[in-house]
Amino acid sequence: MTNKAVVSLITGLEDSEKVAVAFLVALGAAEHGRPTLMFLTKEAVRLATGEVAQGVACEGCPPLPDLVARFRQAGGRMLVCPICFDARHLAKDTLVSNAELGGTVQLWEWIGDDQVTAFSY
Repeated sequence: MTNKAVVSLITGLEDSEKVAVAFLVALGAAEHGRPTLMFLTKEAVRLATGEVAQGVACEGCPPLPDLVARFRQAGGRMLVCPICFDARHLAKDTLVSNAELGGTVQLWEWIGDDQVTAFSY
């Protein structure tokens, strides 16, 4: 069995520090070799659309684009709530390469019978 990591994020750039912390936690797991999935819901779905994750969350925080790029390079994946995505009238062709639309069924399928460490922001 592998020990997977799931980071659930409901917040978008309206709370950029929370976004930065969630990506740092997910990035730490992915860079240490854990299969890592971010489950994005509510306003967080916008973070999976290309150029949305911009800026620096706080003084001394790493730039959000760097965190997103490192997460992708480490093999991290994003599962984006399709209901939340469609409610915001976002275009599917704007999803970044490591993001896909999927809900709770797909989340549980990804988890499977493996052990999971989960964080929620």
